[in-house]
Amino acid sequence: MHVLILGAGYSGTAIAKALAPAAQSVTGTTRSPDKLAGLDAAGIKPLLFDGATISAELAGAMGTATHLIQSIAPGRDGDPMFRAGTPPLDELLPNLRWVGYLSTVGVYGNHDGGWVSEATPLKPVSQRSVERVEAENAWLDHGAKQGMPVAVLRLAGIYGPGRNAFRNLAEGTARRVVKANQVFNRIRVEDIGAAAAFLATRGLGGVFNVTDDEPGPPQDVVAEAARLMGVAPPPEVPFETAEMSPMARTFYGENKRVSNARLREAGFDFAFPNYRVSLAQLWASGTWRG
Repeated sequence: MHVLILGAGYSGTAIAKALAPAAQSVTGTTRSPDKLAGLDAAGIKPLLFDGATISAELAGAMGTATHLIQSIAPGRDGDPMFRAGTPPLDELLPNLRWVGYLSTVGVYGNHDGGWVSEATPLKPVSQRSVERVEAENAWLDHGAKQGMPVAVLRLAGIYGPGRNAFRNLAEGTARRVVKANQVFNRIRVEDIGAAAAFLATRGLGGVFNVTDDEPGPPQDVVAEAARLMGVAPPPEVPFETAEMSPMARTFYGENKRVSNARLREAGFDFAFPNYRVSLAQLWASGTWRG
């Protein structure tokens, strides 16, 4: 197995670590020269990729890759691998056997707190979610034409070591914004890595929600982290009067409970099935600091 991760950021690095035991090579790209050393330290061969220009070194990695993780967000002009001027994928990636595309549960849009599954019709609200749907379809269509499994991983809110409510509390940035009946799903980054490795090593394709078992109010997560830290939680702030960026406010416009039943039925077990188990482990191990 030769793994190539386009966009080896927080989730991509976790996937690389999960796949490393089964891989002969793991290569990952970043836009930032400052991040090359960090990828190398994580056991990933680092390459620069701005999402447009394919260097000779990256072309070489593409030529040998058997398993691809695409983590680069699409723009208005689509997924970088399907943009005008990009060579055909079967020429760039002649040995490819499996693709994992990292998407978002945002593609479901708002369901007023109701449950959604992979069979739920998509109704994306934000432009970024519309672009994700287009990219999902491009990859699934490519896989169908090539007779190759493509797994679309629809991710919930991502957290883990270095990115969590403990860090926010310690840094004084934690907030408890309260909107009536609002819930979110979330997913521990190590479970993203494990899920991708589970699907890749079994050659499984299709659409999978990668999310925890328990959607819940976001303010409850902050309160639980504060309890574990032994500090007072920040005061509750009504959503209507909270100071928030336009992007942050759009997240609260999408209220749904996302089912992970399909991934579980495929045989995957989550190490961190809910935020209480996960926060307890982060605090006890000290890994919350990152």
